[in-house]
Parts: sequence; C-alpha cells; structure tokens
Amino acid sequence: MLVVKTLHIWMVVSWFAGLFYLPRIYVNLAMVPADSVAERERLLLMAGKLYKFMTPLGVLAVATGLWLWFAYAFAGGWLHAKTSLVVVLAAYHVYCGQLLKSFKNGRNSKSHVWYRFFNEVPVVILLVVLFLVVLKPF
Repeated sequence: MLVVKTLHIWMVVSWFAGLFYLPRIYVNLAMVPADSVAERERLLLMAGKLYKFMTPLGVLAVATGLWLWFAYAFAGGWLHAKTSLVVVLAAYHVYCGQLLKSFKNGRNSKSHVWYRFFNEVPVVILLVVLFLVVLKPF
C-alpha cells in the first residue's frame, strides 16, 4: 500500500503543477494583442499540450486516492470534506478545458485579471486539503 500512496502523492503533485500553470498561460493569452498571431498560437499550443498531459495525471491521482480510500476503509468527516474538494478540483480541471476551447475559438470574454484570481483557486484548495489530511480535524 505504501507504493500506491507514493504513486498517489506523485500524481497529485504532477496534476497540481498543471493546475497551477495552465491558468497562468491563460493570463498571458488574455493579454496577447490582436496582431500577435504567432504569440497567440504558441501559447495555445503550450496550453493544449499541457492540458492533454495533465488530464491523465488527474485521473490517476483520483484513481489512486480512491484505491487508498477503499483499501484502508477510511472514515471520518475530514475524508468526505477532502473528497468534496477533489470533486471541485476535477470540475475546475474540466472548466479549464472549456476555457481552452473558448481561446481556440477566439471567444474568450474574460480579462487577464479574472484569470489571475482564477489561478488562485487550486492554491487555496490544496492548502485546505493538506490541513484536512494532516490534521484530520473531524
């Protein structure tokens, strides 16, 4: 089980790297002037490749987390709270994919400032999840 736990932590760290960086690319995309086609295309290529790379990592992070949950028969409110936050992160991930499509279609309506705040969502969720996992407050 320690191998599964290690893989879970590795997958979570890798997934979060993507969740932290992809919205940063969106900040830059939202700031690209209309006449900078090459810059826009380069950022779209980076965002698309990152999204394709981080999606399986997120799936594996969730899968190994569920494996641990069922293998150890964890109980407690902290785990339910953590699981709820993981669901929020999965929705955030999917929404990032929808935002990427809107950029590709030239339909982004949000400012770079909005993306700067949007970028902080996984940071806050990660902090709360870490407190839940380490402290198991309830």
